[in-house]
Amino acid sequence: MGFVDTETAGKARHAAYVAEQASASATRAAASPLLRAIPAAVLALMQQDHDADELEKQLAACAVQAEQWGNARYFQDRPPTRQECAEVVEKDRCGKPVTRAMQLGKQKHVLALACAEQVLKELWPAPFSIEQRYRYYPNARMVETVSRQEEARLIAEGCTDELRGTIKPDIVLHADRNLLKAALLLDFKFPCPGTNLPQWTRYGRNSPYPNQTQQDIYEQALGGRALLVSPQRGVRASEP
Repeated sequence: MGFVDTETAGKARHAAYVAEQASASATRAAASPLLRAIPAAVLALMQQDHDADELEKQLAACAVQAEQWGNARYFQDRPPTRQECAEVVEKDRCGKPVTRAMQLGKQKHVLALACAEQVLKELWPAPFSIEQRYRYYPNARMVETVSRQEEARLIAEGCTDELRGTIKPDIVLHADRNLLKAALLLDFKFPCPGTNLPQWTRYGRNSPYPNQTQQDIYEQALGGRALLVSPQRGVRASEP
C-alpha cells in the first residue's frame, strides 16, 4: 500500500485548486470582452476572483439605469421613436443643430459616469480617469493631458479649432500611476432609437484622423483595449 505524506498531499490539492481556478478564469475570459482586455498584472491586484465579472456586470447595469432614467424624463415608461430621436430640439453655441438623440445621449452619459465612478472606486484596484481630454500627436506617437481649466477656457471662447484633434474617452483605466497610459478604455454609447447598434464614432475626411474610429485612435494614443458599454449589448469590443 502506497503512502503519501501530508505535505505532498497538500501540494497536490493546491496544484489542483490552482489548475481549476486557471481553467475557470480561462472560461470566463472566453466569454467576457472586459476580462480578456484587463492586463494580467491588474487582474492579480483585484481583491476577489469574481471582481472582474462584477465590474462588467455593474458597468452594464449603469448603462441600463442611465437609459431608463434618461428616457423617463421625457417619455415616461417608453423609449423614444426613431422620429423623436431625429427631432431637432435646439442649436449649440456654434449654431449647429442638436437632435433629441444628442441631447439624450449627453444626459445619459452624465448619469452613467456618476454610477460608473462609484463602481470603479469599489472594484478597480488602480487609478482611473473620467472624461479626461488628451492631445494626441500621431506622427510623434505622443499624448498629453489637457487640464480641466484649459478645456473650460477653450470651450468658453466659443467655436474654436483649438480642441480639434483632441480625444476625450469616457473612462480610462490605468494599470499604475502612469496617467498617460491606459490598461483599458471604456466609452458609453446610447443609441437612439434603442434598436440601433452601439457603434464607435468614425472621424470624417476633414478630421486629423480621416476614416478612423474612436476605438482606433484611443488605442493608438493611450494603449490598452477600448470597449463599448451600452444598455442594449453590455460591454463589447465592437459591433460587426
